[in-house]
Amino acid sequence: MRKSKYHFKFEDLGIYAKAMEFGEVVNRLGKKFPKEERFELTSQFKRAADSIALNIAEGSSGTDKQFHNYLGNAWHSAHECISCSSKAQMRNYITAEEDEENRKLITELSKMITSLRSAILKRIK
Repeated sequence: MRKSKYHFKFEDLGIYAKAMEFGEVVNRLGKKFPKEERFELTSQFKRAADSIALNIAEGSSGTDKQFHNYLGNAWHSAHECISCSSKAQMRNYITAEEDEENRKLITELSKMITSLRSAILKRIK
């Protein structure tokens, strides 16, 4: 990711960088999907993937409780990506290997989200 002289604190979060990278992976994969899926599965998969980073960024500027909730939304979006990836593989839009790589990346993201949520929850209590 390019560095800007206008820097935001959430951009330092490793989880944010990983979520941004995953969104780009999904964007590249979506280009392989058939045109008739453009407003269906392709759009859903891209929106769910992008939603992970967007929720991290949006939630980071609030209170710990708000951030905890936004991370929950990011976690749900990550899990939505599992279904999208599975559907894409079942429909032969992506390979089994690409689906497996998506699952690996989503698992890593989910673990990071869960860990950060746990740390924030300890601060809240």
